[in-house]
Amino acid sequence: MEHVAPPAWVMLAYLISGVFFILALRGLSSPATSQRGNRFGMAGMLIAVVTTLVTHEVASLPEILGAIAIGGGIGWVIARRIAMTDMPQLVAAFHSLVGLAAVLVAAAAFLNPVAFGITGPDGMINPVSRVEMGLGIAIGAITFSGSVIAFLKLAGKMSGAPILLPLRHLINLGTLAAIVGLVGYFTIDQSPWVFWTITGLSFLIGFLLIIPIGGADMPVVVSMLNSYSGWAAAAMGFTLHNTAMIITGALVGSSGAILSYIMCKAMNRSFISVIAGGFGAEASAGSGEAKEQRPWKRGSAEDAAYMMQQAESVIIVPGYGMAVAQAQHVLREMADVLKKQGVSVKYAIHPVAGRMPGHMNVLLAEASVPYDEVFELEDINSEFAQADVAFIIGANDVVNPAAKTDKSSPIYGMPVFDVDKAKTVFFVKRSMGGVGYAGVDNDVFYMDQTMMLLADAKKMCEDIVKALQH
Repeated sequence: MEHVAPPAWVMLAYLISGVFFILALRGLSSPATSQRGNRFGMAGMLIAVVTTLVTHEVASLPEILGAIAIGGGIGWVIARRIAMTDMPQLVAAFHSLVGLAAVLVAAAAFLNPVAFGITGPDGMINPVSRVEMGLGIAIGAITFSGSVIAFLKLAGKMSGAPILLPLRHLINLGTLAAIVGLVGYFTIDQSPWVFWTITGLSFLIGFLLIIPIGGADMPVVVSMLNSYSGWAAAAMGFTLHNTAMIITGALVGSSGAILSYIMCKAMNRSFISVIAGGFGAEASAGSGEAKEQRPWKRGSAEDAAYMMQQAESVIIVPGYGMAVAQAQHVLREMADVLKKQGVSVKYAIHPVAGRMPGHMNVLLAEASVPYDEVFELEDINSEFAQADVAFIIGANDVVNPAAKTDKSSPIYGMPVFDVDKAKTVFFVKRSMGGVGYAGVDNDVFYMDQTMMLLADAKKMCEDIVKALQH
């Protein structure tokens, strides 16, 4: 059965939807234009879905509308209830669904190839379609199982520490080589055992690739899985002869890969070392608790308010602890009070702060922090030496000097903020008992110019605001 080319208007509709997706990505590159980017993405998807439904007799209209209502209803409820602190694991869960969808589509195409128009005159699946199907099932299965592990780590249902298997690199390379070899063999033999073996090994390697990766690498893992989900969708687009899926998948896959590269560069890591579990995968990675008792100074909200009132410049470094406490709104209020009193206030955002790319930017945008007060690492790091106060709220690994000095540290080589150069450092965290997500103690806690503000981040900021106003 040969595939019939779609009418010209269908290709045009898919092209328009593709343009909207490109505009969506452009809009999502900045918090200031993110809402417009989302609207472009929604419009592009609406055009693609309607075009597909009009041109394909996949099911009756009531069945399609029922499926859309169920899926849309579930998505609406989740979006309304999800907390910002849970967004990283929600994104990982979404990626797993994309991967699973690719697996199910590939399985359906394998079991009923005639319905997909991918068979030749002999009734066998076309060799090219077998390659597309093999790649789609492999990438989709890897995305699914890898995203499930990422979800469990991010949600705290599984240890964020690296889980190291003996001979893991040899096992991973051997499994990947077997998958590639079987995909090649699938082009000459479409026996069910080949197809299902590819599927099983792909599920396994997704699991094996993610469990050795430490918590500090989770933002890169999330963007990497995002890329995988795009390539899985693109591969299935070829199987389904759907231009919109090919375009969308390629855009998601390439943009996710570029984002992963940018983040790896910001962390001074190679992409290969991250996906191989090399970063944060050493036995010395830490236990998640401070290693020794050292002298430190405790400050109060009144101390912080007084010192920041006397300062000319304050640089705020937010981290995941701010997200957990939902402190972004009162933090902005604190900054507004300081600005009214003539203090220069800036926000320093690390590329891997939080648990997913752009996590801190989203939170600050939610709190209506002006975009011109938010700076990336390379744009503001040199200013800490002239800053009167560095106010660290819920961050840890991204301000840890061990990344610059301790070669045995799992975060060694990652660029960090030079908060140790500021005249005064206020460090907001719940207690001295825990350390960062990478499980590494922080010398900043014990510096002479550091005052630890031990409390819930939101409560501490509220107390500082009250002290500033009085």
